[in-house]
Parts: sequence; C-alpha cells; structure tokens
Amino acid sequence: MAQIRHIFIICGEPSGDLNAGHLAKAILQINPEIKISGVGGTFLRQAGATIYRDIKDLAVIGLFDVLKKLPSFFTLQKLILNKIKEDKPDAIILVDFSGFNLRLAKKINKAIPIIYYVSPQIWASREGRIKTIKDYINKMIVLFRFEEEFYKSHAIEAAFAGHPLLDIVAPTMDKEDFINKFGISETKSTIALLPGSRKEEIKNILPVMLASAYIIQQKINNVRFVIAKSPQVDIDIYTRITAGYNDMDLRIIEGKTYDCLNIADFCLVASGTATLETAIMQKPFAVIYKMNLLNYLLYRPQVKIPYIGMVNIVAGKKIIPEFIQFGATPRKISEEVLKILGDPAQIEQMQNNLAQIKSLLGENGASLRAAQIIIDFLN
Repeated sequence: MAQIRHIFIICGEPSGDLNAGHLAKAILQINPEIKISGVGGTFLRQAGATIYRDIKDLAVIGLFDVLKKLPSFFTLQKLILNKIKEDKPDAIILVDFSGFNLRLAKKINKAIPIIYYVSPQIWASREGRIKTIKDYINKMIVLFRFEEEFYKSHAIEAAFAGHPLLDIVAPTMDKEDFINKFGISETKSTIALLPGSRKEEIKNILPVMLASAYIIQQKINNVRFVIAKSPQVDIDIYTRITAGYNDMDLRIIEGKTYDCLNIADFCLVASGTATLETAIMQKPFAVIYKMNLLNYLLYRPQVKIPYIGMVNIVAGKKIIPEFIQFGATPRKISEEVLKILGDPAQIEQMQNNLAQIKSLLGENGASLRAAQIIIDFLN
C-alpha cells in the first residue's frame, strides 16, 4: 500500500473510546501526517480525531436494549458507509463493540483493509462469530496472550500488543489532596463502588451494591463509601438510587475512578473493564453483575467459560469472588466482604494474585505497539 493518509476508527462504548483515543494518539505520535476520523467519544476527539457521531447513547446491554436502538444503529451504519465512500480512507480500525462492528465489516466486504483492535470475547460465547472474523477482518490486534493463540489456532492473523490500561490506570491526585478536596474522613476504611459506565448497568447493579454496603456499615462502624461516577451517565441516575441512604458516609465522585480506587481498602466492581483497572491498582475486590432477567436468560446459555470476571478468566481460576444475577444478593455479598476484610492473610493472597494478573497483561506501551503493528501492516 502507498503512504497511509487516512484511518477511520469506530468504537461504541466508553471503554472502547478510551482504548481508541490512546491508539489514535499513538498513531499520530508515529506519523502526525495521518488523518484520523470516525465514531467515538471524548478520548478519541481529544486525541485529534474528527468525530462524525458521538457514542454517548450507543452502549447497549442485552438483546432488548439492542432492539430498542436498532433504528439508531441502521442510521449509524448508513452514515459510516457513506463517509467511507466520500473520504476513501486507507483502512478501518474497529474497536470492540462487536455486535455492530462485525455487521459493519460484512457491509464493507473487503473493499478496504479492516483491522480489529480489542477482540470480541468469542472464546467465551458465540464462537460462531469466528467465521465472520476470518472472512472479513484482515488482522486482529489483541490485548491478551491467550487471544493471540486462540486466533492463530483458527488460522487468523493476530498480534498480541498487551493491555493499554497498564499505561492509563493511575491516580490523578495525591491521596491526601484527593481526600481533602472531597471532604472525605481520613480515619475511616474506604470501600469503593464501581457500578459500571452504562445507564442500564448502573440501574441494575448500584442498588445491589448500596444494599450490600448498608449491611457492611452495620457491622463495621468506621467505614466510608465512594461511588465512582461515569461522566457518560447523568447524575440524576445516581442521586435517585442513593436517595434512601442519607445515614451512610457516602460520596459520589465523577471522573476520578483511579483516585477512588487509590484510597480504597476494598472495592465492589461491576464486571467489565473496571475489573482489570482494579486489578492493576492491586485493590482487593468482588465482582458483581446483574442484568435484565430476560437478557440474562438469553445470554447465559451462550457462555462457555466458568467465570465472568476478566481477572478470573486470565488467571484460569477464581481469585476474586463473583456474584452474578441470582447470586448477587446483598446478604451474600456483605457476608463475603466482611469475611475477607476480617482476614489479613486472605487480603494479602488476593493482592499477590492481582500482581500476577498485572504481569500477564504485557508491558507498558501497548497502544504504541498496537499503532506500530497497524502502520507496519498497512505499509
């Protein structure tokens, strides 16, 4: 291929936007002449990309959420295909968001090289999508070593770049400054609540976390709670859910997830990217996940692995407790958390296990390695 002039990047969720933004920044670091445009959010825009459609309302959970947003997805697909015709980019980079992106890849139908960054979890469920990847994706760039082996075993070109979170996850403030800024008591233990980054997730998971936290507070007097608020979700969602908990030492803090983790002694974390962020910070935690019942009944039979938390999947064993759907009850969660908090040896073992997980994510510089793989491949 001749010199790369224009790359189109498409993501659809906050975690994808985070990874896409760092990837775009790394591509421009290697070659500032490349134009980047596409579909994304704050991070991709800040990296210097021209955004044709913001992702704020695109994230979905489960089949019924998808069905409600089908008209939006068809409109978005049409917009992207028209932009591809107009702008004639040299390559498309799809970032996660597999339900939409794999269908889009079929529509593009090899007219332009397509690179997929952040693999769909086809090793966990719906392995049939491997055929679509084999037919329409020119190269996979993956975050986990086992994914590279998985794709190569299916004769698909794949490269392991490592996990970009290793470069991203770090507090933005000194612990003491953060505590002072938000008026947090210095004498109490801290439990951080990370209920996800999507509206429906938060509606399903935060009430369970808060009910669990309330029970924990009854048993441990000297405890405070911080909720890491997603900037993508309106504050009203959080205030409505927390309204009945005025007698708790509770703060909602926006856009400071890593600082909330930094001051935490333990965390309750929604399954997803946040589990790896918490692991990198080496904070003991429990995974909690609850979704719409019909979505769960449709989704569960497709899952072929025993764990939902990425840290347990990478470890190949349960190193972090998981509370999923019917098992995600405040009584069960609070009992387990209190047991862990009362056992320093268990906390130390958990931290040692998380340090091993961090070492399995590769080395720093993943976004730059991914960018170089893309440029080398296209050249």
